[in-house]
Amino acid sequence: MADVCGQVLLGSGLTVLSHPLMYIKVLIQVGHEPLRPTLGRNLFGRQVYQLPGLFAYAKHIIKIDGRAGLFKGLGPRLCAGTIGTLVHSKVVQKCQEQGTPQILGGQQKDKESSLQQVVNETTREMVARSCATIVTHPFHVITLRCMVQFIGRETKYSGVFDSIITVYREEGILGFFAGLIPRLLGDVLSLWICNLLAHLINTYAIDDSMSHTGEIKNCSQAMTGFFASMLTYPFVLVSNIMAVNNCGLAGGRDPYASVYPTWVDCWMHLSREASI
Repeated sequence: MADVCGQVLLGSGLTVLSHPLMYIKVLIQVGHEPLRPTLGRNLFGRQVYQLPGLFAYAKHIIKIDGRAGLFKGLGPRLCAGTIGTLVHSKVVQKCQEQGTPQILGGQQKDKESSLQQVVNETTREMVARSCATIVTHPFHVITLRCMVQFIGRETKYSGVFDSIITVYREEGILGFFAGLIPRLLGDVLSLWICNLLAHLINTYAIDDSMSHTGEIKNCSQAMTGFFASMLTYPFVLVSNIMAVNNCGLAGGRDPYASVYPTWVDCWMHLSREASI
């Protein structure tokens, strides 16, 4: 229990610190570009027009809403992080108690091969993450909508409980799970790509006789995680757009976003526009 409380506190602290960056990222994802491009130079010294950076965007938000404006949507995001950590921990504990059936091979073996161990551990982690994502997705939807209100200066989603009532009244239960499928697919693919790729690198590219083997393997895990997140970013983008799609906010309709019947339509449209 103490470990879980520590994870919750650490996660909450990181959430608070990273929230302004996520806020800016979400506004950019839905197409809000209030600042004009500036003339700068690329890596080759050529003059090109560049979109404003994160700090310029942050200054723009502070100018309008003050420093507190950088933390819109923090409340529901903290709720999602806390509940997600508790659910994840509980599911992992249950999986460890009951044991995960072998994915490779027929009968249970006393000594698993390294690949079987990776597959089984990844399967347990996939189940735990998926459960946590499903349970906390309603808070994720509310978080995004609180952020996107900046575009049209709305106050429709003002608090966690008021927002829950608003979503349920206008969209029903399904409204809480807008954008869930691409988010789940992205999480699962990212997890499997990261773990399997890290296993291949650690097994075939790193010699155990080398010095600092542990540090090198940790580094390879971090690198594969970054690579996997890049590959699965389109799922994150589509999920976030669908979470605010046609929700009654200016940022969820033209000219910022088209109204998509399904997340597949959103994906195909962004593909045609070369956005993903």
